[in-house]
Amino acid sequence: MANSYSSKIDISREKELKFQLEKDGFAFKSADYAFWRAQNSEVTVTLYKSGKLLAQGKGAESFAEKFLGVKPSQEGLSQKKPSQESSRKPAANYKSWIGVDESGKGDYFGPLVIAGVMVDGKNLAKLSNLGIQDSKKLKDSFIAKIAPEIKKISAFTIVTINPAKYNELYKKINNLNNLLAWGHARAIENILEKNPCQNALSDKFGNESLIKNALMKNGKTINLEQRVRAEEDIAVAAASILARDEFVRRMKKMSYEFGMDFPKGASEQVVKQARLFTKKYGFEKLSTVAKLHFKTTEKIRN
Repeated sequence: MANSYSSKIDISREKELKFQLEKDGFAFKSADYAFWRAQNSEVTVTLYKSGKLLAQGKGAESFAEKFLGVKPSQEGLSQKKPSQESSRKPAANYKSWIGVDESGKGDYFGPLVIAGVMVDGKNLAKLSNLGIQDSKKLKDSFIAKIAPEIKKISAFTIVTINPAKYNELYKKINNLNNLLAWGHARAIENILEKNPCQNALSDKFGNESLIKNALMKNGKTINLEQRVRAEEDIAVAAASILARDEFVRRMKKMSYEFGMDFPKGASEQVVKQARLFTKKYGFEKLSTVAKLHFKTTEKIRN
């Protein structure tokens, strides 16, 4: 077993790593030139502000494997996959830009939530230090912790389309991509009302003209880029975190209101719970908690 391990990590992971170590029972104290020093009975871990991470003690190797996903014999964290996937990369040549993303699109129960976050010279470094990544790579508990921090330092908006409204809009629009485009456009417009910006970035879905056509007065002249894997961008990743946080909170509120759990996704467990809901509240009430165009509805109806 190695008695020490040293490598370089992306400092945007600092908050997430600290959160994970806190959950594992590490004790923290300050150290010169460091974010923190964490310690348990087997290892002392110091993360320096330069990005250098030093683990010392008989548990150094197990620490590296458990929390960093590497063996000490490997060259370093700067080459491991999570660092490569870190969402610090800004949109090319933009001094400021709005990132938009959604949550709840693939979930039968709950709302569709679209969020937008504006990034500029004032908040870029601060956002980078929060450990921001695509929300799909983060635990909901960590998302709940950093979402308020994003809101404190960013111009943002959250567009929540509750199930009843979602079903009403879907009947009119009759296309999920068109509905998504409408929500993304509203998020961009909301931020532009108070924050001038020339650029916006979203994930690429459907025809690229969908969002552009849905933009109104404030957004007609904006440079809108739609990119595959746009979540690699820090603004889009931050938006995905706000959208996910709002979606999870709305689901908890809905569970409290109806006195039952609402599973995420569209699995057989979701079908089972939807049948329980209709048995308790009636089929007509289903439109207030679920997106009815899913095939799940036909399974319940039959």
